[in-house]
Amino acid sequence: MALEGSLTDFGLADILQLIYFQRKTGVLTLTGRMDRIRLLFVEGKITGAESKRRTDDNRLGKILLKKGFIKEDDLQAILEEQKKTDAKIGILLIRKGLVEQAIIHEILTSQISETVIQLFGWKQGTYEFTAQGIPLDKELDLSLDTQQLLMDGLRIVDEWTLIKGKIAFDTLFNRTNAEDMQLNEDEKEILSYVDGENDVSTIIDLAGRDNFLVSKTLLSLLDKGIIEIIEPVIVSDEIDALDVADRWNLIKYLTPGAMLISLLLSVVAMLLQPQGAYYREYRASVKIGELRAGIETYKIEHGTYPAVLDAISVSRDPWQRPYIYRVADQSFILLSLGADGKEGTADDVY
Repeated sequence: MALEGSLTDFGLADILQLIYFQRKTGVLTLTGRMDRIRLLFVEGKITGAESKRRTDDNRLGKILLKKGFIKEDDLQAILEEQKKTDAKIGILLIRKGLVEQAIIHEILTSQISETVIQLFGWKQGTYEFTAQGIPLDKELDLSLDTQQLLMDGLRIVDEWTLIKGKIAFDTLFNRTNAEDMQLNEDEKEILSYVDGENDVSTIIDLAGRDNFLVSKTLLSLLDKGIIEIIEPVIVSDEIDALDVADRWNLIKYLTPGAMLISLLLSVVAMLLQPQGAYYREYRASVKIGELRAGIETYKIEHGTYPAVLDAISVSRDPWQRPYIYRVADQSFILLSLGADGKEGTADDVY
């Protein structure tokens, strides 16, 4: 099944859920007005995120340096070695014994999370998923729970609506010459990371605090005139509240196991969203996942797979056709014929 199209027709929540439920391995490329981001997946879990606008290796080195985990000379030596070997900075630092693996893991996990979460604000852009093998860094073992990121994405997008259009994750600040006024402890800490080089996302990493708390504190410092924006970023089209359809479509899969609620919300989502091809494929893939679970449960209870799918469900696919089900030896085949109604074609949904 091809997975590409416009984010206007098929939102990020739908795409991530589809990849997660089908346990896909490959690269999801999202191209927007401000950035191009590649998300790496292994069996449905996110193992990496790459942004065209900024290099995570450079951010990692800056954060480690600012936090005092490495010295400037060590970082420069690692950067020179990286040019020759093309290895990642984190891996080289671990191999040289300069930084503990746990520290690198924590910072990179935070960076991946921030990259994914900011994508929830994209209302326009294109996406394309390419199935391919993804090499794993055994020394880092990065693997993020897609479901948890969906929950975080919903919460943070809601919070960011309060500061929409004022600052973004890549906004840069400088301190002003304003007289020091009484600041609370949070403001003092966040202000210490403002140096004209650290953008919002880097300050979040340095502070090790919640995204919204750091952003809100920066906004407070900005309103008080203690800091000023160096390079204003156009963000009004990128960070926005989820519309009603997006909100229902995301919430309905945040409680996998509550089947009744999932089914009821699916009906609501059907009424709220246009019935495009990708949306129907998505619904078919989710239903197939539920049917597979029922089939496996049947085998546990009866010692064999059901002879016909009607023993589990009489559901039809989104094109109002019966799902194809066949038992073969010690396994089974389950699929939807997709839009064309023909088996063995590219739009079959498994």
